[in-house]
Amino acid sequence: MTGFNQPFPMTSFLNGYQLVDGVAMHRDNPVHFQIPPDVIKRNLRPGQYVELRIDSPRFSVHEDAAETCECPSCSGVMTKPTLRHQHPVSLFPVPKQDVPSRGWGEDFWVRITDRRDESFEGIVDNLLVESRLHGLKHGDRITFHQNHILAVHDVHRHELVAEMNVADLKELAQWVAQIRRRE
Repeated sequence: MTGFNQPFPMTSFLNGYQLVDGVAMHRDNPVHFQIPPDVIKRNLRPGQYVELRIDSPRFSVHEDAAETCECPSCSGVMTKPTLRHQHPVSLFPVPKQDVPSRGWGEDFWVRITDRRDESFEGIVDNLLVESRLHGLKHGDRITFHQNHILAVHDVHRHELVAEMNVADLKELAQWVAQIRRRE
């Protein structure tokens, strides 16, 4: 029997798709790919929106596509395009987009519904282009680890900081100072 403090079982996807590990992406490209610091992730709670990415090594750039392109998230060079949804559809409704499915990665927003330590459960809040390939669609329940979190939506930044204790604020200030030193 699983107790409440046990992590959620991770969601599985079709065609070799997986959630991308944001911590590993940041480690591989720290200048161009920023993720929220641990202090922000520790303070996330139900009702807040986080960005995840789903991708599969099974699919690659199509023959008619450029060999490399610029990543919309980090402005770095990438060999495989990633589709990006700027906002959750429940916050900023967008018309259904007619984008061909190409087997690309896709960034999307999830509204957190529950949390157990470093594991989260949430609801997909975008109309995903690649649903036919990975099986994930708007309104689906998904489970993920905090390492999968690529961003926290801007609408939550003020509330996250306002609710932090002194130790968390100090840790956040140190993280900001470290980022500024790199620039």
